[in-house]
Amino acid sequence: MDSRTHFSGSYRPDDVRFLLEPIVVEPISIVDKERLIQSGQRHYSELLSPESLPSARYMQVFQHAFAMARIRMAEGLLDLAAIIAARRPDEITLVSLARAGTPVGVILKHILERAFARPTAHYSISIIRDRGIDRNAIRFILNEAARLTAGILFVDGWTGKGVIARELRKAMDDFARSDGVRLDSDLFTLADLAGVGVAPSDDDYLIPSSILNATMSGLISRSILNEQTGPDDFHGCVFYREFAPSDLSVWFVDSLLEDVQNRLSMGYMPNPTPVDPVRGQDRARVMLADIGDRFGITDENLIKPGIGEATRVLLRRVPERVLVCDPDAPETGHLLQLAQEKQVYWEVDPALPYQAISIIKGLSDA
Repeated sequence: MDSRTHFSGSYRPDDVRFLLEPIVVEPISIVDKERLIQSGQRHYSELLSPESLPSARYMQVFQHAFAMARIRMAEGLLDLAAIIAARRPDEITLVSLARAGTPVGVILKHILERAFARPTAHYSISIIRDRGIDRNAIRFILNEAARLTAGILFVDGWTGKGVIARELRKAMDDFARSDGVRLDSDLFTLADLAGVGVAPSDDDYLIPSSILNATMSGLISRSILNEQTGPDDFHGCVFYREFAPSDLSVWFVDSLLEDVQNRLSMGYMPNPTPVDPVRGQDRARVMLADIGDRFGITDENLIKPGIGEATRVLLRRVPERVLVCDPDAPETGHLLQLAQEKQVYWEVDPALPYQAISIIKGLSDA
């Protein structure tokens, strides 16, 4: 067994093992980070801006959103678990993509074990756009943890444009060439907006875990790959121990599991059939062309579609504007609250194919 310490963030040790190295990173302002990223001087994975706790008003909006969306998410988790159980006949190894995939992976592990009687392990690892997946973490799972190749599958919360799903496919091709092991490159998510993975839905619905940061993801930062990462190390992360009094990670898991049990008790039958990806693919292609033309955007990385991605922009990037389909929809109330707090312009577009889209401010305006 590997001698590295079992790191589960603020989750229970049996819920997840983070294959990440806790490190110390000097934070940089969001504006400076944006300039360095867009100018090509630094990659986004090398930098981390300060993370702060949400305001009291934002937490009120979150609690309202959670109350509204928790049943839909519970049913989505049951459906996704049914899809996974149908595709994996033996032991299951969930590999969630830190950090948006981690809460989903934790809850799926419990559902697969309790509702489907399937032995399940859960690891959470790093994948980074343009940098690939953490190969040391994959090797650990295959070798030291001795997990069966056929039982491994990758989990995330949702897809936006499908960038990470495509990164995963490329990473698995690269891993097959470098290590001689072929892993399933499908990405399993709750909502596949881009039509690039395996999911029970392609709707842009509110996934409550998408609208908070570390306090919903085991108190870890997004993954980091910089000069502190050695050739034998896992990718890094910051562990925000100081946020522990406000941590909701375990509370969220237990709340959703209660909802899951209630739905099963009331006769809910999980659907093991994933959504057809074609609609999502067509919708994403049309949206990117339309938004690019309307706002003169040539870099698709500046367009972030869907509630989850739009929220991330407001939490850790420099937004130019936020588009919402319906300003009175409770699913996007937290976005308008964040826009107000951060003085970000927002506008209504009833023709949007998603609930929301955030546009990152271009380098010349940042």
